[in-house]
Amino acid sequence: MIDSVPAGVTTYRILLRDLVVLASIGVHDHEHRQPQSVRINVDLTVHHPGPGFRDEIAAVLSYEGLVDGIRRLARAGHIKLIETLAERIADLCLMDERVLGAEIQVEKLEVFPDAASVGVVMSRRR
Repeated sequence: MIDSVPAGVTTYRILLRDLVVLASIGVHDHEHRQPQSVRINVDLTVHHPGPGFRDEIAAVLSYEGLVDGIRRLARAGHIKLIETLAERIADLCLMDERVLGAEIQVEKLEVFPDAASVGVVMSRRR
């Protein structure tokens, strides 16, 4: 995802795939009345300071914290646009200074009966 990582810098990727949360999201009246299923995918490029990994959770970015944060965002009140939710997730990810870049995909799963989903993909870099 990050095209220009300097030589000698170690990065790794954290992937979160197909997290489905209920969110109050949308611009239409019926979307204000009932939460709907939203699928979220996250791809983070993370800087790792130093050679090798210590086998300790403190040495890496915790995907558990990422999932908990996304769940909190989804429950935090009504959001009109999926772009807004994607941006808030990107902001959450970039709060950790080790994150060099984030690609966030947010899809609403219940919009059209003849489509699996509609959504956006947002990329942000430090």
